[in-house]
Order: sequence, then structure tokens, then C-alpha cells
Amino acid sequence: MKITDIRVHILQSELEQPFAFSQGWVKARSATIVEIHTDHGLIGWGEAFAQGLESPQIAASAIEYSLKPLILGQDPRNIEVLWHSMYNHTRDFGRKGSIIAAISGIDIALWDLLGKAYEAPVSQLMGGRFRDVVQPYATGFYRLKGQNEADRLAEEAVAHNDAGFKAMKIKLGFGVNDDIKVMQQIGRAIEGRTVELMVDTNHAYGRTEALRLGRVLDEYDLRWYEEPVPAEDVGGYIELRQKLKTPIAGGENEHSIYGFRELLNCHAVDIVQPDIGSCGGVTGARHVAALAQANGIEVNPHVWGSGVAQAASLQVLAALPTAVHSLYARQPILEYDRSSHPFRDDLVDRPLSLNTNGMVEISEKPGLGIEVNQEVVNKYKIN
Repeated sequence: MKITDIRVHILQSELEQPFAFSQGWVKARSATIVEIHTDHGLIGWGEAFAQGLESPQIAASAIEYSLKPLILGQDPRNIEVLWHSMYNHTRDFGRKGSIIAAISGIDIALWDLLGKAYEAPVSQLMGGRFRDVVQPYATGFYRLKGQNEADRLAEEAVAHNDAGFKAMKIKLGFGVNDDIKVMQQIGRAIEGRTVELMVDTNHAYGRTEALRLGRVLDEYDLRWYEEPVPAEDVGGYIELRQKLKTPIAGGENEHSIYGFRELLNCHAVDIVQPDIGSCGGVTGARHVAALAQANGIEVNPHVWGSGVAQAASLQVLAALPTAVHSLYARQPILEYDRSSHPFRDDLVDRPLSLNTNGMVEISEKPGLGIEVNQEVVNKYKIN
């Protein structure tokens, strides 16, 4: 089998209601979708995650001009070989960011192809499934104005819970005092309900403010405190992990086994959060999972892409072992973005949904377990 073509689709949709996270305002949803064709007639789909406020054209250019010439004509079944070929080829100008996202998009599409070639889900090809369903947690709590939205965010927490979510992640990072008010209002709103909370400041703070907020968050018995300081400040992660009771999570802005090696060698996090669309794809996630497993550290993927990235994340989640085995070991959970996103709901034939037990079922269909709607690709494509 040989790769005959690689197509990159840049999708973008303007939002009727822009929203903010701690790093800026999101005015449009974007996606960099990868489509790989073979001489056997099989097509694989992948996604290079556009992180934060990243322009989707960056990874698309890396694929088109650096990686496509390297991959054309190759056997797509040689996934590990191709991953290292792409990484080594781009090492001098890559290693982080959009270049690894570009590798990720191609890698996910290769795994989709492999699953279709062998008529098996990606999770089975990764070594088997530890679970067929996964608990979702609602990601939302974005700002429509900025500060002073605690009342509305408390109502949102109730709405997520009423929709069947038993866990949710609160976006903070809008000033420590404002963050505290938000937590207080949400705490009052969900009192008496069975809800597990996490928080994410998207690296809005330096060590002093992150520690001040963290000491308040310690009162809430959170599952984790995510990205308390910038990814570059590994020392800050270490300090906060030593001084706070709340588990520290991070890694969505880290890339490949080499970046995660440093986080784990320094004992900087309790939970690592590789994004399948930017950590190196399914192959990169496997590398990170093996490294974390050897260190007894939980892996809980970050997910904020389209339906393609979500499907890939589900397959990886199915194949993730628990960090430490026990009869009642804590299982990884799925980030379920509930913000406005047409590429989540319309792009694939099996968008995320909760079953009657409030869980998300993991597809057993070949590859990623999805089909991409070409009409939606054409509708939102900007290149």
C-alpha cells in the first residue's frame, strides 16, 4: 500500500457570540483537517490541533511544504517509522508547537488508514481496549464580557449538571479576586449535587498569583488545577505541586515524548494532558502514555478540536491503562467541549453524545470510527 495524496483543509467559522479564555478572545472556530489517500482506495482523516489562538494555516503550511514531500509514496502502515522520519526531518526547526501539530495531523490520519486496512478500531491496534465507555466532563465557563460574570457562570454549572454531566472544568484566569468569586458562586449553586470540579487558568498567572489562587482552590477538593503557570516555568509547576494539596495538571502546551520527559523527570505534574492533535498524534500519545505509566502518573488527554480530534482522543482513551492498578482505580475522563463549534457537531457522522447513563460510548468501527462529511468540509473550507 502506498500514499498517493495528502490534502489539507483549513476550516473556519465565525462565531455569532465571541467568547474569552484567559489568553484572549475567540472570534472564530478553526480546524486543520488532514486527508490521506492510498493506492488501495482507502482514505484516512486526521487533525492538526490549532492551539489557543493559533492560526490553522501554520500547521497546514508545515504539512504542505515540509511533510507531504516526505510522506508521499510511503507505506502508511509503517507508522512508527514515518513518525520518526517526520520528527527527525523537522527537528532543527520544529520540536514544539505547530510543527508537531502538523506531524500529529498526519499521524492520526495514518492510524485511521491502518484501522480501515485491518478492519479494526485504532484502540485495538494500539494493544486493546481497557474500556468501552468513558465519563465526560463539561468544558465551558468561557466569558462573554470578561470579569464579573460569576452569576451567569453559576447558572451554567447547573445547566451542565442538568444535561447529565457529573464533572465539569471551570475556566479561570481573569484575576484572582474574580476567580474566587466565580468559585464561590458555583459552589453555592451546585451545593447538594454530586459534581466533580476541575479548574483551568490557561497559564494566566505567575507563581505568586497561582499560589494565592491555589490555596483557595484547596478548599474545593478539586480533581485537578490545570495550567497554573506557563508551560516554560517547570520550576513553578514543581513549587505549586509541593505547596498545594490540589493535584497539578498540565501538558496541553507540551509536545512529544521529549517535552513530556522533562515534566516527568522533574516531578512537575500529578496528571499529564497531551492533546492528540498536537503532542505527536496517536503515536505521540502512545509514547507519552508509556512514559507516564513508568512514572505512575495519570494521563488525561486534553481535547478541544473538531469531531476528528475527538474521535482520535476516544480511541486513545480506550487504550489507556490506569496509572496504578487496583480494583477501583480512577479512570481517565473525556474533555467534552460544550462551546459553540460546528466542526464538532456537523463534521462527522458520529459526534459526541451522552448515553442514558451519562457516559460516552467509544466506537468499535474501523479506524477512528467516524466518517467525515465532505459537504461540511467544503462549506467551511477557506483555502
